[in-house]
Amino acid sequence: MDTSLSAFDLARLQFAFTVSFHIVFPALSIGLASFIAVLEGCWLKTGKSYYKDLCLFWSKIFAVAFGMGVVSGVVMSYEFGTNWAGFSSFAGPITGPLLMYEVMTAFFLEAGFLGIMLFGWNRVSPRAHFGATLMVAIGTLISTFWILASNSWMQTPQGFEVVNGHVVPTDWFKVIFNPSFPYRLAHMAIAAFLVAALVVAATGAWHLLKRRRDPAVKTMFSMALGLLLVLAPVQAFVGDQHGLNTREYQPAKIAAIEGLWDTEQGGTALNLFGIPDMQAETTRYAVSVPHLGSLILTHSWDGEIRGLKSFPPDQRPNSTLIFWTFRVMVGLGLLMIVLGVAGWVQRRRGRLYESRGFQRFALAMGPTGFITLLAGWITTEAGRQPWVVYGVMRTSQAVSPLTTQQVSVSLMAFVVVYFLVFGTGIYYMLKLIRKGPALPGHSEDGARPAALPGSPATQTAQTARRPLSAADQLIDA
Repeated sequence: MDTSLSAFDLARLQFAFTVSFHIVFPALSIGLASFIAVLEGCWLKTGKSYYKDLCLFWSKIFAVAFGMGVVSGVVMSYEFGTNWAGFSSFAGPITGPLLMYEVMTAFFLEAGFLGIMLFGWNRVSPRAHFGATLMVAIGTLISTFWILASNSWMQTPQGFEVVNGHVVPTDWFKVIFNPSFPYRLAHMAIAAFLVAALVVAATGAWHLLKRRRDPAVKTMFSMALGLLLVLAPVQAFVGDQHGLNTREYQPAKIAAIEGLWDTEQGGTALNLFGIPDMQAETTRYAVSVPHLGSLILTHSWDGEIRGLKSFPPDQRPNSTLIFWTFRVMVGLGLLMIVLGVAGWVQRRRGRLYESRGFQRFALAMGPTGFITLLAGWITTEAGRQPWVVYGVMRTSQAVSPLTTQQVSVSLMAFVVVYFLVFGTGIYYMLKLIRKGPALPGHSEDGARPAALPGSPATQTAQTARRPLSAADQLIDA
């Protein structure tokens, strides 16, 4: 059997690789931007210095994440033209304007106020600086709006007609507010906040385990766990509603997620465990709970869910893959709820900052936001296959006329460059996290007096530089 990959397979692999690297940085920056805005608001209201210390600390990490998100996003834009010219030609009249709206409304807003947020602490009034921080946070959310509108239209397209081999928008309101858009937007925005909350909680846990008990460390640990307690259950509810929407508009995806091959009458079981076999059209070693699938996916005891065999073989998503990515997403999501509830219990007992076992749990949960995010995106994108625009254009029609050699060489180059560039960026962020916010009354290097970013002592070096300049820690220190 020929196991070699075609240019089409390699192009899909390359895009999956680049988008997987990209998505983690915007998700972190979206959550951190709002967190920093809340911290600065608390500082303005209370005057407590540790809120400002936390602003300065997390602004550095935000700057690195924001910079890497922009760079990796630009690469993806070019990739639409190089590897997916068929898609760009066919769907460009819709996806092009949506991405343009993102640049015009979100990116310009972020770029316009980012410099003030990072370097303007003593150059503008505190309220003006807070306004700039709010604008950056709002900009990240507006960016999420337009990106999710574009992706959701590809999942549940409407408001268009096909003319001479190209889609032509007939109703922009329907294009943007397509059937899956509200669920995807809410799901992604909450996911970004959970990613940031888990990173912040893990950072607080790390420093608590290192015997730091200053107000800054306690505050960020407490705030992150409070956000998890609220948002993790909300995300479960939003995910449930998203599943109901997906069952209506993408039933083959639901069947593949559940490893369900036959349409069961009188109630559908839920496969907790199994290994879907696409060739044999069965889920091996299935461990099922009767009627549970109907209860979850239709909210009724005997609801019917279409099996994969009711769809043509060439229109079935890869159940072997998304069966497990979905369960990774759900399993880690349940652990996030456990973390939030456990934090509430420890808070009630007065042991939130003393329970080392709980702090180790919070530290271990730090990367799970990124893992859950990637698992969710793999589920939704691989589950859409074989369509790039669901029910309208197949992915095989979207690829550029490239040779296997061309795509394989560029893929290898991407792998090497991405691991070097973004691996270095991630390593640098981890160094910043390990160092933590400044100790009370100390500068970033532990000496007195403090010379904080944006202060007169450092403004000259920081003005008119790139966002990454806000992170002033030497990478080899």
